[in-house]
Amino acid sequence: MLFRSRAIRWTIVFLILIAISPSLTFAQIPEQIVPCTGALGDNPCELCDIAQLAQNLLNTGIYIAVFLSAILFAYAGWEYMTAGGESGKASKAKEIFWNVGVGLLLILASWLIVDLIMKTLVKDGGSIGPWNAIC
Repeated sequence: MLFRSRAIRWTIVFLILIAISPSLTFAQIPEQIVPCTGALGDNPCELCDIAQLAQNLLNTGIYIAVFLSAILFAYAGWEYMTAGGESGKASKAKEIFWNVGVGLLLILASWLIVDLIMKTLVKDGGSIGPWNAIC
């Protein structure tokens, strides 16, 4: 029984380390969300910084949402695997899968809609490229 408990603990620690490892690389999160320092300093804020701030906030929000959904998918998978034939636990895990999937789909679809609207309103002639590069 003691070996099984230790094995479960080490498995959980290993899974947490795997889940955290992408965030340690900081691959998608900008170095700073606010692109300027304010009225004082070397990098004063301008009107064009608003678009970059919006893009940084959207990117950070999407990154956090995808990271949290991966953790919740892993949790739901663990719950489903350990259900052991109990229909209540299995249905709870399926509900978590469904809710996380729908939530992630809504977040990504809303990002796509906002991006499409901003490209339509901001870019001249509907050219391809990031909408926040207006300045």
